[in-house]
Amino acid sequence: MPNSLSGALEVAVQTDPGLVRGHNEDAVFADAGRGLAILADGMGGYSAGEVASSMATKLLSSRLEAAFKSVPAHTRDGRTGQPFAHSCLVQQIAAVNSAIYRAAESQVQLVGMGTTLVAVVFCDNKLVVAHVGDSRLYCLRGGSFAAMTRDHSLLQEQIDSGLISVEEARHSINKNLVTRAVGVDPEVDVEIHLYPVQPGDLYLLCSDGLYDMVDDPEIHRTLETYGANPDLAARQLIRTANDNGGEDNVSVVVVKVLREFPAGSACWWKPWSWFR
Repeated sequence: MPNSLSGALEVAVQTDPGLVRGHNEDAVFADAGRGLAILADGMGGYSAGEVASSMATKLLSSRLEAAFKSVPAHTRDGRTGQPFAHSCLVQQIAAVNSAIYRAAESQVQLVGMGTTLVAVVFCDNKLVVAHVGDSRLYCLRGGSFAAMTRDHSLLQEQIDSGLISVEEARHSINKNLVTRAVGVDPEVDVEIHLYPVQPGDLYLLCSDGLYDMVDDPEIHRTLETYGANPDLAARQLIRTANDNGGEDNVSVVVVKVLREFPAGSACWWKPWSWFR
């Protein structure tokens, strides 16, 4: 089957330790041909955060690629109408969560490790996004710029309840306290959504090392200015974060949609597909 995503996406990936941290606990993965991008921001003592984020990106990318070879990402579930990518992301992130949790239990130096995660799958002119924690996905479309994920964090809960303002949140000491993470508990609660995609869209996956150092209006301006060249946009975003202090690892994935990528003929799961 020809890949309907061939030439549809242009992707740039950049990660940097920043100016303060001695090592990089972020991990990123992207494959334009498969329409897949993943970003993880690890946490834990010693090198445990690096282990968790690396496990998350490597395991999830390989498991998704294997799954989509058997069932194309766009294949619709006859019961829910959702693309296979939707349920697959939930199932495979759960499997990755279990793997990280077991690793942390088996090695004392990895106890307490975990990672945030944001993962996207492009298929059939749609975007399936799954996230856990406070790594984000943004979209720039026709001059309109907005976050497509909502942080799973104590800070976001305080904002939602009206305890603090968005501006006060930027200076809060609770910025890095997440309420969900991959690998810290036996089970994980994944938030997942489906969005339509248009040619010309720009999507940005990023760790908190970017948006803690660069406010949303500046991120918007950077994508507007350099969006024609995703690699240049990604490099400029990291440069700006470091120019503003570089207090954390900073990672970005910039995805530009070049053309439509409709699926071929409609495909529906058959009952026996569960037993393959």
